[in-house]
Amino acid sequence: MASYNIFLLLLVASGAFMILEAKGQLSLSPTHYSSSCPNVLSIVNKAVIEAINKETRIGASLLRLHFHDCFVNGCDASILLDDIPGSFVGEKTANPNNNSVRGFEVVDDIKAKLEKACPGVVSCADILALAALDSVVYLGGPSWEVSLGRKDSTTANLTAANTFIPPPTSNLSGLVANFSVQGLSFKDMVALSGSHTIGLARCTSFRAHIYNDSNIDSCFAKSLQQICPKVGNNDTLAPLDRQTPTFFDNKYFKNLVKGKGLLHSDQELFNRAAADSLVEKYATYQKEFFKDFAEGMVRMSRIKPLTGSEGEIRKNCRKVN
Repeated sequence: MASYNIFLLLLVASGAFMILEAKGQLSLSPTHYSSSCPNVLSIVNKAVIEAINKETRIGASLLRLHFHDCFVNGCDASILLDDIPGSFVGEKTANPNNNSVRGFEVVDDIKAKLEKACPGVVSCADILALAALDSVVYLGGPSWEVSLGRKDSTTANLTAANTFIPPPTSNLSGLVANFSVQGLSFKDMVALSGSHTIGLARCTSFRAHIYNDSNIDSCFAKSLQQICPKVGNNDTLAPLDRQTPTFFDNKYFKNLVKGKGLLHSDQELFNRAAADSLVEKYATYQKEFFKDFAEGMVRMSRIKPLTGSEGEIRKNCRKVN
């Protein structure tokens, strides 16, 4: 009887969490700032395009910021908070983020422009969601509707960042688990992994794959070994999609089919397992990849948003008010 009561309690608690999460999602709206900051979309879009024109790689960095933010306690801009020695530890030094995530200065610039246009209105979490969209679209990818109205967190979680952001060493079951705990499907996981069609990765992220794995094209591995030796050159960069690293297309999946995924976690998606058929579909039909990627981004951007009286609108994205 006791175990049955515990089961009921867990079921009720789980249902209550789902209801609370759904309420947060429902309170988001594409028109959230239509009266309070009507130029928000154009301000963010212009700033993102300017940043990408200065450095094309920054588009991938902004997309990655949104991803790494949402996978840690929801899309709440916690990843933007700086450490405060002796009093506050943020998420920037987590293993998946340290010396890896970037684009913070671009977010600062966007926030400064929005604070000038409509002070205290637009959250940093919404900036990340919009900047990810604008980056993908400007680099040739699909568009989707971004619902707005997220609040910013007043806390961060280093442990959760180390736990829930998939590392480049992930196997397929690990990737499935990381996405599933966020309420994202197997298809979402494969489609959203296609974000690696843009951007670069450090030697430390792919070294083990090019020296130790057998499911990699040998010529591809040898070419990477020229720039990423077994020891040293840790910060040397290589494109995640060697053909078009600054253009959003489906070549990432075409490369996986050929055994040319840069990261171990990339090639796990095409390794004689359950994801193979989806990878082949996306490699053949870019339109299908774009559709599923856009739908996945909508779902990801709505993970546990802070709304209503929760959180705050940070004046400076790097620190709480």
